[in-house]
Amino acid sequence: MNLVELRRRLDEEASRCGIDRVRVAPADPDAIARARLAAAFARGDFATWGYDDERARLAADPQAILPGARAVVCVAVGYDTEPPEARAPLTGRVSRYAWSLDYHRTVREALTRLERVLAPHGRVRTVCDTAPLAERAFAERGGLGWIGRHTGLIVPGLGALAFLGELVTDIPLPPDEPVRKTCGSCRRCVDVCPTGALRGDYTIDATRCIADLTQRVGPIPRAMRPLVGDWLWGCDLCTVACPPSRVAPHAERPAFRPAGGTEAYPDLRAVLRMGNAAFKRIFRETAMGWRGAAVLRRNAAVCLGNAGDRAAVPDLERALAEDAHPVVRGHAAWALGRLGSPRALAALRARRARETPEVREEIDAALARNHPHP
Repeated sequence: MNLVELRRRLDEEASRCGIDRVRVAPADPDAIARARLAAAFARGDFATWGYDDERARLAADPQAILPGARAVVCVAVGYDTEPPEARAPLTGRVSRYAWSLDYHRTVREALTRLERVLAPHGRVRTVCDTAPLAERAFAERGGLGWIGRHTGLIVPGLGALAFLGELVTDIPLPPDEPVRKTCGSCRRCVDVCPTGALRGDYTIDATRCIADLTQRVGPIPRAMRPLVGDWLWGCDLCTVACPPSRVAPHAERPAFRPAGGTEAYPDLRAVLRMGNAAFKRIFRETAMGWRGAAVLRRNAAVCLGNAGDRAAVPDLERALAEDAHPVVRGHAAWALGRLGSPRALAALRARRARETPEVREEIDAALARNHPHP
């Protein structure tokens, strides 16, 4: 089979298994991507994850994934599902990518079907967040889209709400031409970001990004907590504000709708009370499942503190007194101080003497915020 016919079969199979776009990039090392990644890591843009120069080198070179690689098949799957309009009080928001059962499963299944088309003709390795690869750089290089100011890939017809995946192969598939588009003077993503994570120069300080803040395992920096707002997990603000996303059709795929008990707007008090059994039942099979229940409880405490509704005080009081994780108790203390009702402040004072030093410091800061020294 010649390469033109193989590419035609690849495109046909992609269409059958729900992949919206397929493009091919050359698999030689990308020096520009490596330099940009190394610079970002040196600035500390991704300090939460501890990346270094070696990570930049590996991510920019598909040969590290498959020696002798000749092509990177890049795919995009749109996932912009319309959120429900109705929303109850004291609920949080979840990024669209995490509403459904874990998208990695859906994308991997589709990539596996493409791998079967290529496998008789050469070696293939599937990548779906399973190996270091600068996927947006190679997707841009192969014409899948262009990288926007929000640092995400913008796919024509899909916008910035698309899952990416790759097949690295030693089959010499002809590369596609890059998309000759840019964001021009548009800064909507930069302007909508509440934390200032987007610098406007196509770089991001991910340590200020709400998506990063809601995924880290330790404390969320106190100054950043009010800026998290009601985001229980992730954030869609920059990608939804992106004009190509706003004009793209919504994805009509059952696989990307809320499922398994998940919701677009989860009940924050229920999440704060959630034990491991409930977490496993509701969230384990979603993209939120990998961090564990305590991270979601911590995030729920922050969201409740930001909600300004004192109806949350009893649940926060219980979390401060009973949660096994100091980080959750500390964030519950912060939330009680932010709500500032007499009952909330009394709960903080009553708990202080029995707490660990780190939680006691959170309690002291919460009390001082309500009764500052002259």
